[in-house]
Amino acid sequence: MNALKHRLPISIRTARLVLTPPVAAHAPAIARLADNENVHRWMARLPFPYRLSDAEFFIAEIVPSPDEYALAITRDGEFLGIAGLSFAGAAPPELGYWLGEPHWGCGYATEAARAMVAAARTAGATALCSRALTANAGSRHVLEKAGFSEIGTAIAADNNLAGQEMVLMRLDFPQ
Repeated sequence: MNALKHRLPISIRTARLVLTPPVAAHAPAIARLADNENVHRWMARLPFPYRLSDAEFFIAEIVPSPDEYALAITRDGEFLGIAGLSFAGAAPPELGYWLGEPHWGCGYATEAARAMVAAARTAGATALCSRALTANAGSRHVLEKAGFSEIGTAIAADNNLAGQEMVLMRLDFPQ
């Protein structure tokens, strides 16, 4: 079990958002927002079509796994998306996030990413990594605003994005 994961907060509050563990009540909204080709095309691990059963599996199996720290991004009780850290094979932990398309362009991804970065730093992380498709300028911009720098490119080897060029990004915390 990852020691850093156990030092991360159960929930995070920002100026507009609450990031909290996804629960069964979020499943219909997760399924509705994730079942969107415009969301799916940017995501490495999101199945498509995305069904209610996928959301239920995510909440029951992925969220509590030792390799994941996933929080629902909510505003005034409305589910907007997911932000999290993956500890699976990534050293340092990898930041990932997605928002439902109706919530794009409102600054929520940047706010959630910055909150995740701050929580990881407070919990003792020395660095974080992330990646985005080269064509996904919006996501790369969110990561830059959260403090990440581009460190190179790679071709995705597996998952939904196999064969596509990814920009690799990293954020080191001063010690």
